[in-house]
Amino acid sequence: MTLEQQAGQVLLPFYRGLDHEAQAAVIERLHLAGSIIMGDNVPGMPDGRVDTTAMHGVASRLQAAARAGGRSWPGLIGVDQEGGVVARLRAPLTEWPAPMSYGAAGSGPLAAEAGQAMASELAALGFNTDFAPTSDVTMGPADPTIGARSMSGDADAASGFGVAFAQGMLAAGLLPAAKHFPGHGSVSVDSHARLPVQGASLDQLRAKDLKPFQAAIDAGLPMVMTGHIAVPALEPGVPASVSKAAYAELRRMGFQGVAVTDALNMGAVKGRYPNDSAAPLALAAGADLLLMPANVDAAHAAITAAVRRGALPPERLAEAAQRVVTMMTWRARTGAGPGTAPGSGSGLSREVSAAAITVLAGPCQGPIVPASVRVTGGSAQDRARFIASARDAGISIGAGPLVSLIGASASPGAPHTPADVAVALDAPWPLAESTAPARIALYGRSQGAFDALAAVLAGHARAPGKLPVAVGSQHPGTGCA
Repeated sequence: MTLEQQAGQVLLPFYRGLDHEAQAAVIERLHLAGSIIMGDNVPGMPDGRVDTTAMHGVASRLQAAARAGGRSWPGLIGVDQEGGVVARLRAPLTEWPAPMSYGAAGSGPLAAEAGQAMASELAALGFNTDFAPTSDVTMGPADPTIGARSMSGDADAASGFGVAFAQGMLAAGLLPAAKHFPGHGSVSVDSHARLPVQGASLDQLRAKDLKPFQAAIDAGLPMVMTGHIAVPALEPGVPASVSKAAYAELRRMGFQGVAVTDALNMGAVKGRYPNDSAAPLALAAGADLLLMPANVDAAHAAITAAVRRGALPPERLAEAAQRVVTMMTWRARTGAGPGTAPGSGSGLSREVSAAAITVLAGPCQGPIVPASVRVTGGSAQDRARFIASARDAGISIGAGPLVSLIGASASPGAPHTPADVAVALDAPWPLAESTAPARIALYGRSQGAFDALAAVLAGHARAPGKLPVAVGSQHPGTGCA
């Protein structure tokens, strides 16, 4: 490849809106690796649902642009689809609960099955890469960024379930990416806005936050995403995504795959490195694939200029491009099935929530509420879904005990209307502030999650889940026996 082609091969851009032809033209002109699809790029139907036929057409068009010029390897068509709050493609695709559900359910095979089912629906639409799973170990309520995106607050559990989920994705033909090295769950600043600082020693990191990434490497996963997190024990004041010491640690751990940066348009790097100057710095430090530069033309120009003036060794750029090409060639040789229809995983999604739902306080068997309840909190959609599931379970709405639906930042109940049942829909930490006699962690807002909740409230099913994190004085592992 020429210098310009190599510079393009290490860039995975985003774009705004629905002008897919313009994006295809940029991919061809700059020889880009492919494209990531964000929520505003997804074609919609008048009812707000994804136009899956049009989405497949978009992916195919961008794939053709990436392969223009006779390239023998496929382009990278990626998306952020984790489940829970991070889902760029919604109905009619299956809605999955938060990844913390897998830690609560405690089943590696279930996590693998879910990873495969999620990836299979994406594969049918033309995607070959999903920037999931989140391999971060959450530290608890002081973690503002990851929260229920983490599978567990225990490093070993996060390792096992993260690898299982990723292997399921690979089985469906999608490339996973373990993120966000060296761990975003133990910092109290959101890198979308500012640069977090991880003050742990290297030994402390290796004992906790790096464990899931070591497990991912040992399992042979193809990609690891580096986060915009400064680690003084590695390189003070420098985000890991552009730190030579951070990439050296990743390679010391045995990683031979593609090191992809987190999005370069995030606040932690964008202001610190203007005009996409982070792009050649990240490559020089050891990155192989640069995700979402603020301006892909500027990033491409910065890379070629850095090579020409000697700031970026040409062999380092060639190595990065070769790693990306090798991964995509391998992806093409291993192949993928035709994928599955949108929504085909809905039954499994419901099964995940039924296995994860956790009772922190209240009866472990039999009905938790009588035949009629009131409901408060959550969003209008949350309440509508709860009402539908409750009625299907034989519970009417209008009188009786008050069920309070609690989001990630909501109060556990209004001061003058104390809840009888408090239900955490995302991470379970708000339950530590609740005085409700019954407290339940649901880890999701899908219709299937509310079906699982209604079944437990009505006494039709038991809650088998165990807390994957500490909630106030309640330790991980708390739940019904």
